[in-house]
Amino acid sequence: MREPIYKCEEYTDLKDMLKKSGEKYGDRPAYLFKTDVPGKFRQITHKEFRDEINALGTKLIEMGLKDKRVAVISENRYEWGVDYLAVAAGTGVIVPLDKALPDNEIESLIIRSEVDAIFYSKKYDKVMNRIREQGNTNLKYFISMDLEKEENGIKSQKELTEEGRKLIEEGNREFLDAKIDNQKMGIMLFTSGTTAISKAVMLSHKNICSNLKDITSVIRVTSEDRFLSFLPLHHTFECTVGFLYPVSVGGAIAFCDGIRHIAENIKEYQITAMISVPILYEAMYKRIMKQIEKQGKLGTVKKGIKIGNFLLKFGIDIRKKLFKEIHDTLGGKVRLLVAGGAALDPETEKGFNDLGFTMYQGYGMTESSPVIAAEDDKYRRIGSIGKAFPSLDVKIDNPNEEGIGELIAKGPSIMLGYYNNDEANKETLEDGWLHTGDLARIDKEGFIFISGRKKFVIVLKNGKNIYPEELEILLNKIEGVKESFVYGRPEDDGDYKIAAKIVYDKENSEEIFGTTDESKIKDILWQEVKKVNKEMPAYKYIREITVTDKELIKTTTQKVKRAEEIKTVL
Repeated sequence: MREPIYKCEEYTDLKDMLKKSGEKYGDRPAYLFKTDVPGKFRQITHKEFRDEINALGTKLIEMGLKDKRVAVISENRYEWGVDYLAVAAGTGVIVPLDKALPDNEIESLIIRSEVDAIFYSKKYDKVMNRIREQGNTNLKYFISMDLEKEENGIKSQKELTEEGRKLIEEGNREFLDAKIDNQKMGIMLFTSGTTAISKAVMLSHKNICSNLKDITSVIRVTSEDRFLSFLPLHHTFECTVGFLYPVSVGGAIAFCDGIRHIAENIKEYQITAMISVPILYEAMYKRIMKQIEKQGKLGTVKKGIKIGNFLLKFGIDIRKKLFKEIHDTLGGKVRLLVAGGAALDPETEKGFNDLGFTMYQGYGMTESSPVIAAEDDKYRRIGSIGKAFPSLDVKIDNPNEEGIGELIAKGPSIMLGYYNNDEANKETLEDGWLHTGDLARIDKEGFIFISGRKKFVIVLKNGKNIYPEELEILLNKIEGVKESFVYGRPEDDGDYKIAAKIVYDKENSEEIFGTTDESKIKDILWQEVKKVNKEMPAYKYIREITVTDKELIKTTTQKVKRAEEIKTVL
């Protein structure tokens, strides 16, 4: 267990965090929004943000939602943050839902989480109206982020907030004085997966606040920093590191207009810090280097890198001056880039650092609130995920001769468990140790190096995880499919194409497919696979199939030998 680098505030729960940080940074901007005048922003201060949380939370309790579960689903926006904290910091349990889920999965998770209310943006009007009409959920309140006033029984968040303000003015202190049990579930998060397989992670305020303390103790961010919010807010990485962390230190948040606008947004908002996935940074770095090459300045930059790194050995850092032109393309203020969610290309990390940006790689999972380890202001090693956070113990379970085994972690940020899933809890939690499912090694100095997934989970470059088994379940439902094997085919860019090997029923092919011609059977099955794709988020789409009538390689207990099967397709 390593020592913290910086002294930092300790919070018992998220309400305590809002109160203590609000007293320090109330007048600082919490959110920045564009206006018609370039470079001029509309600001919402930390005090205004907290006042809105208090007003909405007060109204939610008055509506009978104390100790109830409330869901939120939308694109990244200010209201999402208000809703999250209005529920979590005194009302009940917040349940963030993945904005990319198909309608059927949204409905299923609403049923599974047993929520009594849901906040949503207008993008979800159609699915919410259908869910409301069917009436097969626990939902008592449908709350629109966009309606000015209540319409046809759909509540308006704006109206509820105003009503909450009045309640506070009249002396209602139920939300303001609410006590939070920081060891009980305060946040319910679903892991990625179809509704049958995705697990509901139970996190407490203690879990989240201990992770916030760890982050603050090793990475320096101040109230002067500006963050660009790009990753989906329901994702624990973005929620804890890109939302709650800046709120806790009085920083400001601006929302990205979309992947094509990232560089432009960084420049116009004068962003200083950013949290994202490796694929984004890798694309940014390639673009920067391509531009340098086009301008015929590659040789000059390489010389500059040598000079900059040489002087750095003597504590002299002139990299930002040397590469001022490059920094200016990103507004001239960016100093911190944090990558997580997937493995970062070492060349990209070294490249950004050589150019005078500070880039760190972190590692974690929803079940750990989420960060387990990261490089930081003291400990950095290219290719590693840094060292375990101060409050966490990590070790390698059952290491092989190379010291590689499953990474397991223990500490205050580890989840309470999976909701209503004893079997998964037994597999994942053992004597307080979280089994991450990732293979890793730890060097003598404590740096952790991830080797790969233990169970063949396909990790895309955008940070999304693809679980082959869940797709196989869907494929195996197609008429004429006996079994299937889903895998990731490596692409030239380091990402994976999701592919499937399908074993069809040869014996009954004439009856099922109307043909025994394998190429025609493949065409028919491909059309069925396309239908399966439509039931899933785009990142899970199966892009390629092969068909065969030969049975998959299995153990005596009829489990597919994945390591053997992968050799037959790659």
